[in-house]
This record gives sequence, C-alpha cells and structure tokens, in this order.
Amino acid sequence: MATPAVRAADIYSCVDSHGRRITADRPILDCIDREQTELTPSGVKKRIGPSLTADERAAQEEQARREAEERNRQLDQRRRDRALLLRYPDRATHDRERQAALAAVDAVIATASKRDAELVQQRKKLDAEMEFYARDPKKTPARLKRQIDENEQQQQAQTRYIATQQEERQRINERYDRELQRLAELWTGKGPSAQTAAPAAAAPAKAPGSNAR
Repeated sequence: MATPAVRAADIYSCVDSHGRRITADRPILDCIDREQTELTPSGVKKRIGPSLTADERAAQEEQARREAEERNRQLDQRRRDRALLLRYPDRATHDRERQAALAAVDAVIATASKRDAELVQQRKKLDAEMEFYARDPKKTPARLKRQIDENEQQQQAQTRYIATQQEERQRINERYDRELQRLAELWTGKGPSAQTAAPAAAAPAKAPGSNAR
C-alpha cells in the first residue's frame, strides 16, 4: 500500500518586539502586530501585514467610509455640473431665466402692493367717519369698529406677505449668483469650443426693480 505524500508546511518568520527572529510553521502570535513573511513549499515568498486591533480596524473602516462619501460627493457634483451645463449653455440663457423668475415674484409684489394701497385708502375713509364720533366715542357703531379692526389686520397681513415675497426675491438672486459662479468655472473649462464671449466679462443683467413699499 502506497504511503500518502505529506504536504510540506509553509514557513513563517518575523522579528518580534525584542528583535528576535522567530520561525514557525504557522502564523506567529508574537508578531501579530507586525509584518510576517510566509514562504510556501514552492518557494513563493509572501508578506503578511500586521493584524489590526479593534480600534485600528474601526479607524480604518471610518477612513474607508469617509473616502466613499467623498467619492460619492464628487460623483454627485459632476452630475449636477452636467445638468447645469445642459440647462445653461451660455450666460444669456442663465440671465433670461433669472429675469423670468424675478419678474414672476415682482408681479406678485405689485398685486400685493396694490391691495395694500387700497386698504390704506379704505382706512382713511374709516378714520374720516370716526371723526364724527370724536366727541362721544361711546356712540361709535360696532360696525365701524369692526371694519377698522379688519382693516388693520389685513394691512398687517399684506405687509408680512410683501416682506416674504421680497425675501423670496433675494433668495432667487442669491441662487442664481451661486449658479453663475459655478457656471463661469464650467464654461471656462470647456476649452476652445466654449462660448466665444467669456462669461466673466459679460455684464450682468439688471434685475427688475422691486415694488417695495
């Protein structure tokens, strides 16, 4: 009966923390925190890195997570940049869309301001009627008091609404400013085939005036 061949063992070696060279037929526990060399029976030499502690593994995993997040952020930024360039191939297109967005808000502000002016005129008439009861305020009709209260509430509501729309107008301008800053970089980076008119040199379109009170 043939005797089964015995497989030669791998040989591991390292230098431990005391400077001693250790050799064994299995990974060496005394060198778990440092590099070991594995020599296979076929003569192939491999290097085995040190085993990580729990804290080191956690730090390595955290670093890998941060690197993955950064890669995803860069990919997302590239997607946004491509979408931005497709939507705004040049400065004129971006200016037109900004003006259209501002014009829509300005129309709302104009309507609200017109209503506010109507309320102011209404209040003047109510105040004129109140003068009739100036000598004896107790005789002021409940209807008139109610109309004055309603007028005040409506004027306050209109004032708040107009202020909100003016804030929205500012947000629109700030958003288009940020886009324009990024687009200027993207347009410049498109090379010789980019728009002949440099975006940075183009005069910004004058935003429509606000109908602020």
